[in-house]
Amino acid sequence: QVQLVESGGGLVQAGGSLRLSCAVSGRIVRINDMGWYRQDPGKQRELVAVITSGRTTTYAESVKGRFTISRDDAKNTVILQMSSLKPEDTAVYYCNVKLLATTSGYVDVWGQGTLVTVSS
Repeated sequence: QVQLVESGGGLVQAGGSLRLSCAVSGRIVRINDMGWYRQDPGKQRELVAVITSGRTTTYAESVKGRFTISRDDAKNTVILQMSSLKPEDTAVYYCNVKLLATTSGYVDVWGQGTLVTVSS
C-alpha cells in the first residue's frame, strides 16, 4: 500500500512564504509525476504545479514566478515552495503522485490535503 503524508500548511500574511512537503512511502517500484493541486470550497480542484521524473516542471499561470516545485528522489519527497503569497492562494493543497507500485501496478495517489490560508 502506498501512502502520502503532507506537511507545511498554515496561516500566513499576504506577501509571506510557506513550504509544503509530501513524502511517499510504501511498496514502490518507480515514481513518475509528482504534483500539487488546490481546491477552494465550491470550486474544482486545479493544478498548481507538477514535476516529472525528468525534472520538467509545469505551473499554473497564476503561480508562475512565485511558486517552485522540486523533488528529492532519494527521499521520495516533493516540495512546493510558495512565495509572495496572495489571499487568492488560500485553498486546501493536495499532493498527487503517479507511480508504479509493486503489487498494484500504475496508480494515481492523493494526499489528505493541507490547508493554506493567506490573510490580507
